[in-house]
Amino acid sequence: MYKEFRAYFSDISIKGNIYLILIWRFALLMLIFTACRVLFYVFNADFFANLTAAGFLRILAGGLWFDTSALIYTNTLYIALFLLPFTFRYNAWYQKAQKYLFVITNSIAIGANCADSIYFRFTLRRTTATVFDEFRHETNFGSLIPQFIADYWYVFLIWIALTALLVLLYGRVRPLKKGKGFRYHLVYGVNGLVLLLVFATLMVGGMRGGFRHSTRPITLSNAGQFVSEPLEAAIVLNTPFAIYRTLGKKSLVKVDYFRTPEELDAVYSPLHEPQVTDSLKRLNVVIFILESFGREYIGAYNKHLKEKEGYAGFTPFLDSLMEHSLWYRHSYGNGRKSIDGMPSVLASIPMFVEPYFLTSYSTNKINSIASVLRAEGYHTAFFHGAPNGSMGFQAFANVAGFEEYYGMSEYPDPSHFDGMWGVWDEEFFQFFAQTLDMFPQPFCAALFSVSSHHPFKVPSRYEVVFPKGTLPIHQCVAYTDYSLKRFFETVSKMDWYPNTLFVITADHSNQSYYPKYQTSVGAFAVPVVFFRPDNSLAGCRDELAQQIDIMPSVLGYLHYNKPFIAFGRNVFDSKEKPFVVNYTNNCYQLYVDDCVMIFDGSKTLGLYNFKDDAMLTKNLQGQMPDREVEMQRKLKAIIQQYNTRMIDDNLVVK
Repeated sequence: MYKEFRAYFSDISIKGNIYLILIWRFALLMLIFTACRVLFYVFNADFFANLTAAGFLRILAGGLWFDTSALIYTNTLYIALFLLPFTFRYNAWYQKAQKYLFVITNSIAIGANCADSIYFRFTLRRTTATVFDEFRHETNFGSLIPQFIADYWYVFLIWIALTALLVLLYGRVRPLKKGKGFRYHLVYGVNGLVLLLVFATLMVGGMRGGFRHSTRPITLSNAGQFVSEPLEAAIVLNTPFAIYRTLGKKSLVKVDYFRTPEELDAVYSPLHEPQVTDSLKRLNVVIFILESFGREYIGAYNKHLKEKEGYAGFTPFLDSLMEHSLWYRHSYGNGRKSIDGMPSVLASIPMFVEPYFLTSYSTNKINSIASVLRAEGYHTAFFHGAPNGSMGFQAFANVAGFEEYYGMSEYPDPSHFDGMWGVWDEEFFQFFAQTLDMFPQPFCAALFSVSSHHPFKVPSRYEVVFPKGTLPIHQCVAYTDYSLKRFFETVSKMDWYPNTLFVITADHSNQSYYPKYQTSVGAFAVPVVFFRPDNSLAGCRDELAQQIDIMPSVLGYLHYNKPFIAFGRNVFDSKEKPFVVNYTNNCYQLYVDDCVMIFDGSKTLGLYNFKDDAMLTKNLQGQMPDREVEMQRKLKAIIQQYNTRMIDDNLVVK
């Protein structure tokens, strides 16, 4: 069949001017990139419920701008070789080498677009250059690609089909052979050189996104001008462009919204100076960061859905524990990746622009729950059942002040490896419990789970035990919830248990079924739960909470009385006004009271009542000017404090 198609296209191929052929092939790439954009939308339509037909057409038109830039970057070498003003470029072997270069480089670019059609569901943003650092330490990376292909075979087939189309249509037009002789070569060379300069000028303009000297090269934030909601910017962009534009880039720049430090600190400061006279409560601290444990999966957070359609969630144990815990109805994460969760929870550092792990500021000196409590005589340890070094967690744990790290290398039984990410949660949670029992008190320990993660498998013995639900992740969540139950059954018999503060949260949310969890607000919904065995912490609070609140809250609860840096608030201090901040698709989101403001660094793009308008359909921008000014002022102060302190390495009290 392939030979027949190839023969057909060979028969109908035409010969033409070499410069028109280049334009034809570039137009073919533009068409394929547009098809990738349409497929990206189709695969992720649930996240763009408010996108209209007119809005989609505007996005398609805007996307051509970014496709042009990305494709010129991708094909710079090919175009240069194609336009060399010498007649040897008509040589058959030279033409064949060019074809291989064209197909290989562009198939990789097309593949990146196709892969992001799926990966977007987990990150809610186009993949950037940091992806290379993100997976640099993954020893199981070789098995991830085959697993991805197996799970999303239809995307793989689409990539194959688009690449085949590229190959078949590439040769439909072929260059005419040129004459011979010195005079001909001289004229040909001069004309070719002139046209080479013309095309080079066009290429520079295409890469930059314009020809005016005052025009800055387009970047990811420029996608905002074609959308109604920030999340839609991901459709406008393409993955190669996002990668090219972030290669070697510094993620932060200093801003000067406020002229003086005094003016800035008066609006917002991450410096905490506790006014505590009581002595330190030397409670043990145990923190669970549960992989992908979005609020959507937890029954206690979705009683309205239970009343409406009988949805009970997949966490019966956590639901029962929350009946005796303090938890926050409107709690959110500060990032969308696992590498965002650890700094947010343990060091009160949110993800702005790029994951903290992957920036040049990751070597800054920081304070964390571990470093602060270790200085007070606590034994500190971090647990992660994946291969040591995975995700850069071990490195961050060391920087954050954890004196011990327990990963797969420390786990005694390699047969409990799940074959993909690490030790199964049930076994590793028991290992966690037994190891804690050997620690001197007081101790501070954190665990990052692994099992509720793609490819969403549970041990074979539980295949028919836990409900499969409507999404692949549901059964994994139920399994991890059971593992958590077994952990508490084990530690409840240990001497240190009554003298412990437990904190349960997630690194980020994951697959979602209900529309309210698919918006740019709902996608960050994670639990924040505080539990004491003596039931001294109990009840549901209707106020805002976030991952970066956990560190200052734990320290506040323990009556820690020394100054420290944390970008969140102490939820136990009623004087501190609740807020949430996160970053998605080149925009900041600030939640205060019942409103969320979307801000691109220079202007407000939207203001929504996220409690009454869960789908964010009614933009209230301009209708509440006083609140809008107040929220923008607060958010600008947060951004300025964050950027300045990161760049100046000023994240600890000196």
